[in-house]
Amino acid sequence: GLNFIDLMVRQGNIDNPPKTPLVPGFECSGIVEALGDSVKGFEIGDRVMAFVNYSAWAEVVCTAVEFVYKIPDDMNFSEAAAFPMNFVTAYMMLFEVANLREGMSVLVHSAGGGVGQAVAQLCSTIPNVTVFGTASSFKHEAIRNSVTHLFDRNADYVQEVKRISADGVDIVLDCLCGENTGKGLSLLKPLGTYILYGSSNMVTGETKSFFSFAKSWWQVEKVNPIKLYEENKVIAGFSLLNLLFKQNRGGLIKGVMDKLLNLYNSKKIKPVVDSLWALEEVKEAMQRIHDRGNIGKLILDVEKAPTPLMANDSTETSEAGEEEEDHEGDNENKERMPFIQ
Repeated sequence: GLNFIDLMVRQGNIDNPPKTPLVPGFECSGIVEALGDSVKGFEIGDRVMAFVNYSAWAEVVCTAVEFVYKIPDDMNFSEAAAFPMNFVTAYMMLFEVANLREGMSVLVHSAGGGVGQAVAQLCSTIPNVTVFGTASSFKHEAIRNSVTHLFDRNADYVQEVKRISADGVDIVLDCLCGENTGKGLSLLKPLGTYILYGSSNMVTGETKSFFSFAKSWWQVEKVNPIKLYEENKVIAGFSLLNLLFKQNRGGLIKGVMDKLLNLYNSKKIKPVVDSLWALEEVKEAMQRIHDRGNIGKLILDVEKAPTPLMANDSTETSEAGEEEEDHEGDNENKERMPFIQ
């Protein structure tokens, strides 16, 4: 699975990034090839998905058994690689941190992304939950049915939300940070919960920029503790990777995964896969996330051959792994078009 956190790792916008060279990636799916001596509950040949503390973008991955889960029979490997990070993050924020219940309202940014789509699906499992979403305008047609109210990410969504719900919302899920922090807090109802789970506004260019990094933090409204208690508002943060790998909550996450897989088997949730990419195409895949062009999750497929280069104005996509003759001197102004699910 390819996540926005991978872009932050690449640019060094995380605490204590590992030294290079390193293999990125935090989730994967595959077939068990070998077991540790004390491992129980799995056999060689099992289809599994797993969390990994880096090194998921590899042909062979090793991780602790507590981070590994069997794949349901009717889930394919692409869906399995798209499942753990997005759905566990969405479930933990909605139900463990914010205590989502019937009749509540939720505002989620980047509604077309992997976590955004997981949030929308999980909200639909609770009666009468209103979902407000922001997304780039070109995604609206594809995701309009997944949320109750959809706004352009560059529009004044605060006024739009208040026009529909004068009191605001019960839960705000913010993966953007920057100026959106103050906006999110201003939209909270009394006893509402604002959750920061990312800071994608800090990833603005191809390289780490101190000025773009600083600008994002300067835009964050200072939180006054006195004001919080006077207004009866909750502000929280959530990092799934820290919970798993630094705070040793693998047992808690396993319980959440069991609930999520039950929802999947009941056909109430289903991971949305945007596109499949060969490992050689990781640069183009990361650029697609950087440009916020994806609807759902991007997957790096170790068995996929690179997609042939195609002209920029082509509207066709090639089949995964299909080979095409590449004429010399023919490669100017061309780009790879991924196989779209």
